This record gives sequence, structure tokens and C-alpha cells, in this order.
Amino acid sequence: MLKTHLSVLETSASRFPNAAVFRTPELDASTKRIKGWNSITYQQFYRDVETFAKYWTRSLRANGIPQRSVVGVWLSGFLYTDVLHIYGLSRAGYIPQLFSIRLPNPIVVYELLHRAGARALVYDVSFSNILGDCPVPTHLASDVRGLDLRAMPLSPILSVTEEDVGFIFHTSGSTSGSPKLVPCRYRWLQNVVDKSYSISYPRNPRRQDVSVFIGSMCHIAQSFMFIGTLQHGSCVIQPTALNFSSEELADMIVRCGLNRLNQFATFLGNHLRASRQDSRLLAMLMSLDDVLYTGLALPREEEQWAYKHGIKIRNFFGSTEVGGMLLSGGCERNPALVAPLPGTSYRFVSTSSTSTQTQSTHRSTAELFELVILANSPDCPDVSLRHADGHFHTGDLFQEVLPGFYLFRGRDDDWIKSENSLRCDTKAIEDNARAMCGTFIAECVVVGTGRPSPVMFIEPGVEMNQDKLKKEIFRKIRLFHSRRYLHEQIVSPDMIVVVPKSTLPRTATKGNIRRKAVEEAFKSQIDEIFARAR
Repeated sequence: MLKTHLSVLETSASRFPNAAVFRTPELDASTKRIKGWNSITYQQFYRDVETFAKYWTRSLRANGIPQRSVVGVWLSGFLYTDVLHIYGLSRAGYIPQLFSIRLPNPIVVYELLHRAGARALVYDVSFSNILGDCPVPTHLASDVRGLDLRAMPLSPILSVTEEDVGFIFHTSGSTSGSPKLVPCRYRWLQNVVDKSYSISYPRNPRRQDVSVFIGSMCHIAQSFMFIGTLQHGSCVIQPTALNFSSEELADMIVRCGLNRLNQFATFLGNHLRASRQDSRLLAMLMSLDDVLYTGLALPREEEQWAYKHGIKIRNFFGSTEVGGMLLSGGCERNPALVAPLPGTSYRFVSTSSTSTQTQSTHRSTAELFELVILANSPDCPDVSLRHADGHFHTGDLFQEVLPGFYLFRGRDDDWIKSENSLRCDTKAIEDNARAMCGTFIAECVVVGTGRPSPVMFIEPGVEMNQDKLKKEIFRKIRLFHSRRYLHEQIVSPDMIVVVPKSTLPRTATKGNIRRKAVEEAFKSQIDEIFARAR
């Protein structure tokens, strides 16, 4: 029998009925500060999922929508009820197509619904006023826990094959103006169950592990980690925000028993920097059983601070299409190096056409290798996402520092990762700006690694007042950006920086603008832009 998220939930609800699976914040109505944390048990979660499954069975059948239909889900993915809608739809026999709340344009959502063949859309109340022309029936994501549906029968969990689709996610960056569909078949999901079991294995079996949301359940990172949480009878905390403060982190450790911190590197770095001036916070970080980060590399200074003080950090490298791929901590000589997870089948292909992979003893220390997920690997993505050779080429580049252990060295394209580790195609933004702005722009470059959104630096092609020029460029590119994720958008003229001609750093040979060098040279200016934007 296939192992799925639903079979895991059913088993865990039986094994750990009275253990807490969620801790959710209770906020003071006037101050909005946390005054306590509520507990939800495995048994209650299981019952709530069944209630939501019955509700969606009744609602969707009434619209003539049969089981195994795709149903769009446009929610924040951060709330307990969001998890109930996602798991409830799946338990009812439907295929959730999960949309990020960071994708604000309904036209793009409609296009993706059409491409997936979706029959309905479940939406957050915040989208109520923009869905008047939705091409499929819409359903408000209400909290239906108060409904008495005990008398309503619920069909057994549908029998599925390895090739059936369980979920549809979307790439975190836009290609040609729209994210790509990422169908997740049950063969792939079964591997997620196996990998997440290993990643989330308790360090101390005599206590319950307590972790925290790493992201939205509408993205693969939290969906992946949650399946690991369920398998071990562990608990996950819903924070007030993904970039929660060090004060909130301390509160979760003290009042909720958090012992495993899962965070994107940008947000973890904030706590590590704060711990330099806060000995109590440092002691708390040192006491954690596991500090797992992902998305971006930690700045070397923060990484060394963590190792020096015995903070048990691990780098978990993954993507929407594959899930978790590589993990650090297995190399005694250098714990920062990553290696493939067990049970996978990967190849590191040299980017140099003259080198051969078998002659490892002759490799240059600077040689770069692209990570390729082979077709026979159980986590190889859907065929629609693979290269012509049948394998999935990640575009992620690595240096082999020690045999079988690697260091991430960026990508082979113009994509960057934002603050919350979602991807952004900088070249697409640059190409659009050049096409739309004609003589206004002599040269431009988009930067923003680890930032909330991109910033565009331009060398002007005309003599014009800087503020006027920025506003004119922003006006011309606005339509293009309206279709993109929030983390991909130039959100205001303030995110456009005009510099004198020949100011941007270039390569010595071809004269190409060096993106990373621009970020380094103008770091203080970029810092100021985002400080003003808060």
C-alpha cells in the first residue's frame, strides 16, 4: 500500500491521539501581543479533517464536481483552518491545486486553473472582491468546525496508484509571465514521506519534538516538513509571522517547548545576529536539538558564530520540484558541506565541456557541477518538468570540496532567491525594462538576493530629472509586474536606482554587468531603500 500524507495522518492519530500536533497563538485583542498558545491534539486534528472532508464532499458534489477533480486553493497557508481545507479536500478525494497568497493577480490564477483543468476555486476572504469573473465556481474558505456533520457518511480514502496526482504546486518564480505547474504524483509523495521521516527524526525519543512553521502550507517546504512532523507524533507551532522576532522565538521555546527550529536562512540570520548581544537568546539557541535552515546560504560570519557556540545548524537544500535534496552535517572535516539524501539517485555534471566526471583526482578545486536528478530517482519531478534527456536539471551549481560532499555556488542562470527563498527571474525583468523603456535606459541590472523584492539599477540613456525618470520607467513596466509574485515585483519608483553612466561594475573581458558585485558595491544604499519601505 502506498504511503501518503493521509495514511500518515490516520496512523498517527491512532498512535498519538492525545499529543499536541499544533500550537496556535492567542493574541490580545487590544495589543495584538501573544497572551497564550492553544493546543490541538492529533485526535482533534483528525476529526477536523474529516469534518472538512464531509463539508467539501457535500459542497462540490452539489456543483456536479466528481472526485479526482482538481480544486484550486488560494489561501495564506499559515492558519490551522488552511491546513484543514487542504487536507480535507484531499481526504474528500480531490486534488488541491495550491496557490500562494503572494500571487496577487487573479488573471494569472485563472490561467493556471485552466492549465490544470481545475473545476472550482476555494479562496481566502481577502480575495472576495476580485473574483467576480472567475471562470470556475468559487467557494469561500469558511471555518466549518462548528457544523454538525457526524451523521454524514464519509467515503473511504480513495485507492490511488503511483502515477495518480495528489497535489499541484507551482514554481516559486515566474517563467514567461506565469509560474509553472508542478504536479506531484503519489510515487513522488511516497518519497516525500520517506525523506521527511529521516529529516524529522527525533534526537531524543523520550520527549515530543516541537518545531515551527517554516513557510506556507501552499508551498512545498512546510508541506514537506509537516509530513515529517506527523510521522513522529511531533508538534508544530504556528507563529504570528514567518520572520517572527527573537522575542517570539524565546516565548515559543519557554512556553511551547520548541526544541527544533526550522527557518529560511535570512530569518535565522536575524536571530544569530541578535544572539551576539543577548546571552539569554544565545543560550536558548545552543539548547535546541536542531536548527535547520534552507533557501539561501547563511552568511559565513553567522555560520561561523553558530558553529563556534555549538548551535546545531544544518543546511537543507531543496526546491519546489524535487523537495529536499541535500543535507549538511554528515562530513566530520567540514560540517557545512552538503550531500545527497539517502535513497536518491543524483548526478553532479561538470559545467566544463573538457572535463570528465570519472577523473575525480584531476578535478580543479574551482570546477563547478550542476545537480541533475536522474529519471530513476524516486523524487524526480513530473515528466512535464524534465529535460529532453529524461532527467531533471536543477540549474544549481556546486563545488566538490571533499569526495561526495559539496558547497553550493549559485546557479547557471539569472535567477536569484528572495528573502523568503522564493525565486525571481532577474533577466526577464531586465529584458522587459529595456523593451518598454527604449532610450530611457542605457543599461540596467536587477539585484535583490535575500531581499523582500528586487531593486533595479539603471544607467540612463537620456538627460532627465532622476525622480521623473524613475516614475516614467515604473509607469511603463507596471503592467508586466502586475502578473508576477509579490517577491518578483518592482513595487514602486523607490525600487529603481539611477546611477551615472559606466558606474555599475562590469567584467573586464566582455563588459557584462556583474550582478553580485552590484549588490556588494551598493549594499548600504539597498539597505536604506528597504529600511524606508518598512
